[in-house]
Parts: sequence; C-alpha cells; structure tokens
Amino acid sequence: MPRPPFCRVVLCRGLVLRGGGGCAICQGHGDYGRKAGALQLFIPASHPLKKADSRQDSTGAAMANIAAQRIRREFKEVLKSEETSKNQIKVELVDENFSELRGEIAGPPDTPYEGGRYQLEIKIPETYPFNPPKVRFITKIWHPNISSVTGAICLDILKDQWAAAMTLRTVLLSLQALLAAAEPDDPQDAVVANQYKLNQEMFKQTARLWAHVYAGAPVTSPEYARKIENLCAMGFDRNAVIAALSSKAWDVETATEALLSN
Repeated sequence: MPRPPFCRVVLCRGLVLRGGGGCAICQGHGDYGRKAGALQLFIPASHPLKKADSRQDSTGAAMANIAAQRIRREFKEVLKSEETSKNQIKVELVDENFSELRGEIAGPPDTPYEGGRYQLEIKIPETYPFNPPKVRFITKIWHPNISSVTGAICLDILKDQWAAAMTLRTVLLSLQALLAAAEPDDPQDAVVANQYKLNQEMFKQTARLWAHVYAGAPVTSPEYARKIENLCAMGFDRNAVIAALSSKAWDVETATEALLSN
C-alpha cells in the first residue's frame, strides 16, 4: 500500500522543509525535492514567520542606527573633552560604521602602570546604549581585574551595572581609574589577585615589569629582567617566560618546570 503524501513540517513553529507535499501551513507549495540528499528549510513569503522576520530585520536596523548615532556623538565628546585630554585618554575609529573603536589610556601616576600606554579594543553592539560596549585590553597588563592572557575585564559598569545614561567617556575614565584601584576580591585573573593579596611588593614589581615590556613604561627591576634573559637564552619564548615567572613568584626552577610542561 503506498504511503500517503505528507508535509515535512518542523514541529518547532511550523517551519516547512522542502521535500514534502503541500499543506495549509506551507501554502500548497508541494514537493520541492531534495538537495544534496538533505531536506532544505523553506519559509513561503506568505507565511506569518516570514513577516515576523521582516519586522525583526526592521527593528534590528533601527537599533543599529540608534547605536551608530549615539556612539558618533560620544566619540566627538571624547575628542573635545578637556578631562580626557588631561588624563591622556584617546580614541580613534577602526570601523567607519562606528561599530569598532580603538581606545588608549595612560597608566595613572603613582601606580605600577605609570608611564605606560594601554591600547583597548572597543566593540559597539547594535543594542547600544541599552547594553554596554564590549571592551578588552589589547596591551598585556598585570592586574587583578584584567586577564593577563586575553585582556578581558571585570568591571561592573561593563556588565550588570551598566546604564543607558553612561557614555564612552565614562567607560574610558572608569578603566583608567580601575588601574589605580584594583578589586582583588572580584578578580578576572585569580593568579594576579592572589599575588596582590599575599605579596604587594612582588605584585608592584611584576606589574611595573609588564608595564615596561608591553606598554613602554620606564625600565624596572634589573633582577627580574636578568631572570627573563636567562630563561630566554635557553630557547623559551619571551612572552611565555614572563608569564611563567610572574605566575610562579619569580622562582626560576618552578617557572622552568611550567615552561617545560607546556
């Protein structure tokens, strides 16, 4: 007995797959066959979901336009601000659509980061300013609230404490302030936070060395620099050596073991 025709309809929201017969949902489009042996997703133009997609596309475009207009205004605000200029904060465009920016902040005075220049990647979501920008440090930095590996940042205003009234200027000034006031009890990098809590002097020396190597700050501890050169002379990668020594309390033996294990 031949099998009756049927409509291959995904049970989730009635989307129609090509390859089956027509029905009330697929508006009688019938058998579209198979392509490369697989059922192909198909939504008729008259289907309600197609219309819903059009509305969503329109809403998304409107949100993206709001984000672009807002960040364009804030970009100009940073350029003209006396406060950001005084604090040596800069911003420039990466994407002409204002969806990506490049920020730069100076290490605050009287901190291990003084004299360094830190590059930031700033990505603006289409839902801005209702959601925060996505920011990370491009320049490597040794700080409890910033990942020494990825540059990811733990800062409340970039997460659940963001408000639509905040601006790009707020973000840049807050990040500079974070360098002067770490929060080791809410860390992004647990290794750095642990060193910060247990050995403040070692943390400061390590942060200064990273500021020198990666951000152009003045030369620091000759002892740490000598340990780096000794391990580099053994053929290890310089960045890997710095990370290993920093995380292993500058003990050459344990740092060497860590490098060999990797």
